[in-house]
Amino acid sequence: MRQDLLDRFFRYVKIDTQSQEDIEDRYLSTEKQKVLCSLLVEELRELGLHDSRMDEYGYVTATYPGNLSDNEAAHVPVIGFLGHVDTSPEVSGKDVKPILHRNYRGGDIVLPGDMTQIIREEENPDLLDYIGEDIITSDGTTLLGADDKAGIAEIMTFIFMLNKHPEILHGTLRIGFTPDEEVGRGTEHFDVKAFGADFAYTVDGGRAGDVENETFNAAVAVFTIKGMNVHPGYAKDKMINSIRMAAEVVTELKDDPSPETTEHRQGFLHPYVMDGGVERTVLKILLRDFEVKGIEGMQKRLEDIQKKLLQKYPKAGIDLEIKHQYPNMRLDLDREPRVVEYALEAVGRAGLEPRLQIVRGGTDGAVLGQRGLLTPNIFTGGMNFHSKLEWIPVRAMEKAVEALIHLVQIWVEKSVG
Repeated sequence: MRQDLLDRFFRYVKIDTQSQEDIEDRYLSTEKQKVLCSLLVEELRELGLHDSRMDEYGYVTATYPGNLSDNEAAHVPVIGFLGHVDTSPEVSGKDVKPILHRNYRGGDIVLPGDMTQIIREEENPDLLDYIGEDIITSDGTTLLGADDKAGIAEIMTFIFMLNKHPEILHGTLRIGFTPDEEVGRGTEHFDVKAFGADFAYTVDGGRAGDVENETFNAAVAVFTIKGMNVHPGYAKDKMINSIRMAAEVVTELKDDPSPETTEHRQGFLHPYVMDGGVERTVLKILLRDFEVKGIEGMQKRLEDIQKKLLQKYPKAGIDLEIKHQYPNMRLDLDREPRVVEYALEAVGRAGLEPRLQIVRGGTDGAVLGQRGLLTPNIFTGGMNFHSKLEWIPVRAMEKAVEALIHLVQIWVEKSVG
């Protein structure tokens, strides 16, 4: 298992698949993602998944047939496993040089490509769980790309292991690899009905043992502020500066929860884009909360700010549009507890302590659940995603593969009885 897993992971991370934000006139955001997608199609066919294909949007799908009797198969759901090919736009994914640090002895890990990039033990206490183990990093000049190429490698090695061990009983499995997850468009053209899974799992989490069943409820607020621009030397009682009004919105939020002041289950309001000039300014604000009431309260807060500014600047235009992005996936997963329960049991059978975790962000599973495909998130083992300080223990990757193997067996055991 280990060599297959490492070979695949090292091969995948060396392919630049970085997606790009704010690309609205096309899908995919970057064509280079299709290089890895095409490779995965071929590798799936080599593993015996002969219907492997990539569609016009870059989605890779394939079927791994079950090995049950017809009577048993009728009772076992079709299970899907999903990963995403793209890496974060935040840090370069070009010319990744993965490094295998054998027999980690403790202490800081200095990355040789940029000696200022140091994975410090005091900031990464999970390192202490892997003394004597092998750890993979980049050379410090790029991210590593374990998010989510570790998940892809684990799914592929999982299939490789099922081929090696036909005695492992499992139902029909569906495999899917998606682009543009990191820019929030991973499921934009994903055809849930055609995928044909009853339930699914994204293999896209972090720390070994984690199963994630909650995301934020997410929305984005867009203030479009229209002022009046005149020559600044003759502007008294005439100019209406939309930049200043946008700044007042941000000032109004100075005591509200923000990303830099919150953790765990706390939500926040996050001004993250401001663009414009005196005459017109657009301000974008993220709304995030694990509870629907929290999002509703944030929406009311912004509407009150809008009304306050309109009263202060009656000649200005202050439009507010709030777009809902994705729901907390727990709202859908609660309808069918088995999906999460079986994942936790699989993690335990793999010899890890299962931990039910929240995602302070979103996953493709949140949108897929809303479309009817319940999809919690399973760990990959990676740490410090979207960073040059990314690291992943080889043992954690192996445990992810083991958990997937146990998971398909549990679905058979519990369904057939």
